[in-house]
Amino acid sequence: MSLLPLDDVPGPLPSAIPATVPAAALAGPPVSPGRPSRPFRLPSTARLVLRRTLVLLPVLLLGIWAAVDWRTVYEGTARLGSADPWWMLAAFFFTCLTWLSAACVRQGALPERLPTGLLIASQFAAGAANHVLPASLGAHAVTLRFLQGRGIPLARATASLALYSLVRPIAKTLVLIAFLLVSPELLHLDELVPDTRTLILVAGGASAGLTTTLVLVTAVPPLRRPVLAGARAALTDIRLLHTRPSRVIALWGGAAAAPVLQATVIYCVGAALGLTLSWAQVTFAFLAASTAVGAVPAPGGIGPVDAATVFTLVALGAPVELAATAVIGYRVLTVWLPLLPGALVLSTLVQRKVL
Repeated sequence: MSLLPLDDVPGPLPSAIPATVPAAALAGPPVSPGRPSRPFRLPSTARLVLRRTLVLLPVLLLGIWAAVDWRTVYEGTARLGSADPWWMLAAFFFTCLTWLSAACVRQGALPERLPTGLLIASQFAAGAANHVLPASLGAHAVTLRFLQGRGIPLARATASLALYSLVRPIAKTLVLIAFLLVSPELLHLDELVPDTRTLILVAGGASAGLTTTLVLVTAVPPLRRPVLAGARAALTDIRLLHTRPSRVIALWGGAAAAPVLQATVIYCVGAALGLTLSWAQVTFAFLAASTAVGAVPAPGGIGPVDAATVFTLVALGAPVELAATAVIGYRVLTVWLPLLPGALVLSTLVQRKVL
């Protein structure tokens, strides 16, 4: 019982809620004390539909891509019909090694031990996704989902992708420099040296991209916070990784081996077709071409890298038709043949909730 003299109050008590707004409308649902609010989750039916869509999406994209580019697939396969089967088998073997090298680099970019079988399967599936979206976005998205499924936090998984993307071009450039030091006669190819206008355009584009990135990260707080968190995680992991010899070998060795294996695939296909260039010349041609135009945001580098590789092979003395057929054969082995199995593996990993 209250002891306050409420009977002496001259009028009704003042209300903090306006008369036009019902108090029940502002009260909201009752919140039990001590129980945290649950995060928003999609209904079970919506999650099932979304998962089935993700399972079928790789196959659907593959069908659309094949319908658009079917003539190139047909012509490249027809031209390879007369190739030496043993050289083509060797090219297929080195193609399989490229997926293993990608898995080594992914493992070398993380201190945690990843399951070997699932890691290789995820990189095989990432290869299919990489040829659908530009600038390796598809492969990075698949790998990011795989790392998060292994319990890697988002910031550290993103830092691992950034380290992977940084190490590969550095290792490729170092391998290219090593080839030039071993074979200095390759420096006398005046046809491969770009003119001043091209160098200015490349330098201007790189400067504009770097400046835009710095401005966005500095001026936009929602971008600055995750970028700084990822940078801190990356620096921590880099220091830790480079204290482990096994991770250093996997990271830098796999990144250096990847372009050499890709070039070896081109050499084997060229040898199967009768190309007379040496392995060092073909490897240098691919390294120079992919380094020069590899940053062009084309799906899987298809198009710019192909044209630049053919141009470099011709500058080294290969016939145009033979050089073009060798590059088409390289794409048949590394892109078109694994595309359907890779899409099916991607769908299976999504269905089994590995991704």
